Amino acid sequence: MLQQTQVERVIEKYGQFIKQFPDFYRLSRAPLLKILTVWQGLGYNRRAIALKQIACKVMEEYHGNLPSDPEVLKTFPGIGEATAGAVAAFAFNQPAIFLETNIRRVFIHHFFSHKAAVRDTEISPLIEKTLDTSDPRKWYYALMDYGAMLKKEQKNPNRRSAHYQRQSPFEGSNRQIRGMILRVLMKGTPLSKSEIAKRIGRSVHDVNDNLMQLQKEGFIKKAGGKFSIA
Repeated sequence: MLQQTQVERVIEKYGQFIKQFPDFYRLSRAPLLKILTVWQGLGYNRRAIALKQIACKVMEEYHGNLPSDPEVLKTFPGIGEATAGAVAAFAFNQPAIFLETNIRRVFIHHFFSHKAAVRDTEISPLIEKTLDTSDPRKWYYALMDYGAMLKKEQKNPNRRSAHYQRQSPFEGSNRQIRGMILRVLMKGTPLSKSEIAKRIGRSVHDVNDNLMQLQKEGFIKKAGGKFSIA
């Protein structure tokens, strides 16, 4: 939930989500429609479908227990290098090396104060050298809190990262259209392409590619010329 989403938005949704799906078993058995309904408001709906896929894999292949090995975690849907390391560190208190935006900010501020286009490959060795291996969870908590403070008190050091990108505008984007399509289909009534376009106030052309992408990703299905949540 915290990927590309502010903590303030996540806190309330996290509580709701855990109440509805308190373990991997119940999440794996839940209909996608129910999961997306609880997820609404967080955006980036791919994360919701990835969580269901993760829960299914945990139940089917790991007897309901999430693995702690970052290399194994990276084989799960939606889990990359940073998320695998974060899960290992925070859930299992393992000394995994990972890098996210707040941690990056701290190291650029202190070690690359006069350099631009700093690459993550330059930062990772420093993270490894400074990591508190006796209590990595607490160390990473402190780093991330410090990084969040730096953003408020300094000109954002992350702008000197070679990987820095401004998020593209949401208004009018395909992300917005995808969210609108899902919201209208979550009401439960199968709709045709033209009906969806009319209900969200967009052209059929705007809707078409997004419908195909949502279908490809497993969010929606098509039957009899009408679309519904998969």
